[in-house]
Amino acid sequence: MSQLTRRNFALAGMAAAMTPAASAKTLTPLSPGIKISMQVGEEVTDADLTWIKQMGVDWLNVQTGKGRGTLDNFLAIKKKVEGAGLKVWNISNNENRNIEEITLGLPGRDARIEWLKQYIRDTGKAGIGYITYAHMANGIWSSTQESTRGGGAARAFKMETAKGFWNGKTYEGPLSHGRKYSKEELWENYTYFIKQIAPVCEEAGVRFGIHPDDPPVPELAGIPRHIFGTFDGYMKALEIANSPAIGVCLCCGTWMEGGKSTGKDVFEAARAFAKIGKLWKIHFRNVTAPIPYFVETYIDNGYTDMYKLMKTLVDVDFRGNLIADHVPAMATGRHAAWSYSMGYIRALYAAALAEKKRG
Repeated sequence: MSQLTRRNFALAGMAAAMTPAASAKTLTPLSPGIKISMQVGEEVTDADLTWIKQMGVDWLNVQTGKGRGTLDNFLAIKKKVEGAGLKVWNISNNENRNIEEITLGLPGRDARIEWLKQYIRDTGKAGIGYITYAHMANGIWSSTQESTRGGGAARAFKMETAKGFWNGKTYEGPLSHGRKYSKEELWENYTYFIKQIAPVCEEAGVRFGIHPDDPPVPELAGIPRHIFGTFDGYMKALEIANSPAIGVCLCCGTWMEGGKSTGKDVFEAARAFAKIGKLWKIHFRNVTAPIPYFVETYIDNGYTDMYKLMKTLVDVDFRGNLIADHVPAMATGRHAAWSYSMGYIRALYAAALAEKKRG
């Protein structure tokens, strides 16, 4: 029996053990339907909140700034959003993911873990049941922006010119952290981390969705990307966590970037993660091609059939959150670009629901 097959059996058994009765103590069951959501900063204006409601969107993912990941701020954000007749799915902060001290076991690791534990506890106290985490040690890697359809500015990636960026830092080769790290080291560091985080998530009633490495290439500047860069890596990571509170934020664009190197295409990955009850958030975006070279593009202009993807999510009864993400620019500004993506997403969802109803 292959290693991957053994992991599939192990996770199937783990999922079966997590019955509604067992998990209801800590995790609120997700209600039926996809929660289509808009991304905003905490400084979102009343006019923007009105615009979002006019698009027929009910949920928000809110981004805070440095030092703003506190319970008081979470409660203030939630009050503002709910006052406009909308709901908060999660509150993110660049300090709560892609933490190099944690991923690489650097000095300060324990302090960062303790800070993240408090962030999770405060998220639960605010009545918010989900956060996204990412485990990249040297950021998201990109090259100079390029043009997509009609000249819209968009993120691009070419291996030979790319650099990593995150939270004000820049990372580049040949070695972003002075030496090569082994896969074994990264697994040890992940295990040390997740074994402390999982119980806190369970106690707080917060789902912890882990984002894929972007881009999911085998190694960048001496750092392997084998844990959240492949399906096999995800399966092993979930097995190590062995927790009802640890699951997947499937950035579909990132998964498309990886192509065959991820081990399953985006449709297969969505089905597999949903089958074990771990699919909690979707970043619904498209790219022009898999690595080694891609450009992020409009939702209807990439190499993946996004209607097929939406039908897949409807077919597996996905009940989590879905956002547009990395939306390329449009000539008349942010509102046009995001309105186009959100309208397209809502139309795909309506069509997929209607097709399923027809049988």
